[in-house]
Amino acid sequence: MQTTPYGSWPSPIGARLAAAHDGRPEFVGFVGDEAWWTEPRPAEGGRHTLVRRKADGTEEPVLPAPWNVRSRVIEYGGSPWAGIMLPEGPLIVFVDFADQRLHVCEPGGEPRPLTPLSPVGGGLRWVDPQLRPEHGEVWCVMEEFTGEGPADVRRAVVAVPLDGSAARDRDAVRELSDGRHRFVTGPRLSPDGRQAAWLAWDHPRMPWDGTEVILADVTGHGTLSDPRVVAGGPEESVVQADWAADGTLLYVSDRSGWWNLYRLGAEGGAIAVCPREEEFGGPLWRIGLRWFAPLDSGLVAVVHGRGATLLGILDPETGELVDTAGPWTEFASTLAVHGSRVVGVGASPRSAYEVVELDARTGRARVIGAAHDGPVDPAYYPEPQIRTFAGPDGREVHAHVYPPHHPGHVGRADELPPYVVRVHGGPTSRSPLVLDLEIAYFTSRGIGVAEVNYGGSTGHGREYRNLLREQWGVVDVEDCAAVALALADEGTADRRRLAIRGGSAGGWTTAASLATTDVYACGTILYPVIDLTEWASGETHDFESQYLESLVGPIAEVPGRYTERSPSTHADRITAPFLLLQGLDDAVCPPAQCERFLARVEEQGRRVPHAYIAFEGEGHGFRRAETMERALEAELSLYAQVLGLNPPGIPTLELSK
Repeated sequence: MQTTPYGSWPSPIGARLAAAHDGRPEFVGFVGDEAWWTEPRPAEGGRHTLVRRKADGTEEPVLPAPWNVRSRVIEYGGSPWAGIMLPEGPLIVFVDFADQRLHVCEPGGEPRPLTPLSPVGGGLRWVDPQLRPEHGEVWCVMEEFTGEGPADVRRAVVAVPLDGSAARDRDAVRELSDGRHRFVTGPRLSPDGRQAAWLAWDHPRMPWDGTEVILADVTGHGTLSDPRVVAGGPEESVVQADWAADGTLLYVSDRSGWWNLYRLGAEGGAIAVCPREEEFGGPLWRIGLRWFAPLDSGLVAVVHGRGATLLGILDPETGELVDTAGPWTEFASTLAVHGSRVVGVGASPRSAYEVVELDARTGRARVIGAAHDGPVDPAYYPEPQIRTFAGPDGREVHAHVYPPHHPGHVGRADELPPYVVRVHGGPTSRSPLVLDLEIAYFTSRGIGVAEVNYGGSTGHGREYRNLLREQWGVVDVEDCAAVALALADEGTADRRRLAIRGGSAGGWTTAASLATTDVYACGTILYPVIDLTEWASGETHDFESQYLESLVGPIAEVPGRYTERSPSTHADRITAPFLLLQGLDDAVCPPAQCERFLARVEEQGRRVPHAYIAFEGEGHGFRRAETMERALEAELSLYAQVLGLNPPGIPTLELSK
């Protein structure tokens, strides 16, 4: 062991390596007997491709560049593909990111569009397709812009013909739902094909506030009749509904204070299947997420947990739940089943997300795709700690603490390490405890990281989630500060060398923390919300356009709160150096917010060292390898300059003086 100052340890985990391994497989499904999924390609412009696992066990990309399998419905997208196996090969429908059209790729053929383009606003978009080949249709969600504004939009459950007749004719798309709801998910058909169920909700609710389960009859003409609400409500969040093999409708609701699994009774009413104080669901940020999948045997595959998620097999008759044996401690909200086979996406603190198959009969689980390849010696991986801190008013604050870690270097005995507080986005979300090479990029150099799942985060029940109601910019800021100061007080972190960073809602918390506390020496702000009044007045997309009604309060009643909480209002209070990173194609947190904020910072007589890097071709969240590489190196350079570190081989970020 060599004794070396913190922040200057040599590391094999470079920014390029971390960027190359960013992202994870998503949206698993079966095409015949084959497991398929989407997978990111950071080195190919950040596109997503389809991957199939063939019968011989090999993985094969299905669509070459430049096809990019990704939807933009509600900007965050959702399930972008579906497929079936024909005798001559797979038939696939998918959404391409470039034009947002639904395409079909038939065996031996090239992709061709099924839906038209629209010159109005954001055009036509599609998500959560379900193939109905016997009727020659795809059922899915359509998002249609009716004007140039981000809120000039409507959504409906629709049927798209597979023969391509709608590719130039919008009228060939059959609308199945009545258009009464602002937001809908894709329909799920009962086993006998006679009923369809989907979720719906309206402004100002977000899907984790309150949603409704709509049940309708499917007529012989392929239309939906007699739609009625059978579960959910304004204060009950249902995040998934699907059918058991016996025709029972199952759904995940938080009516008990926890997202648990229920079945719809014969006379209506909710019957708890496995009541527990843990989550069997999560926030519905994208259309088509799945936390449970019924098997033909009557068992149900479930993703569940408290503060973490495991994959288990649930017997709905007895409530018995058996979890998957294996190294995975976190499973993503995507599942598919075929016979007794269950496919999900799992990870752990020692492995990145990989495609996992579980045999529900034998309990055997194995990796079948996107296997963790160990790009560096695992000795350099972080060694996280699960911690609970005391926050204001005695409330619990959950966090994952990653101390500096290196197999060949330790810090000096007379020196405490610098720490970076990482703030997740959402804000209704959480940071999972999984291997993240971006975190390892810092810890392997002698910089500690603390991920804070502040009050308002998911994974700990509705009461914890509701701590952020009308308290955004207060509870999140307080909880992050409480963790940072606790680490300093206990002698884990250097009080003078604390930093904070976050993206999207995490960028908001970072900027608000710099404007309202003196806890941090510097901060990295990525694609943030930064001006509440403008963001709530049409400067963001439709999905989140009224999110602040619950996070901050009704703007008509408390307009002053929007001004008072905004970091842009208090730019003159920011004295700590900062780095601001923004995508120029961001429709969620547009660059205009950053530009106004910077103008206010620069209007001060007292100059604050800072840097602003804007990336062309990037939206909300960075996906291109070169962008992520530059962003990581710039972030590390900021910490080096402000915290007095000397990381080898890092380009110097030029800070304005």
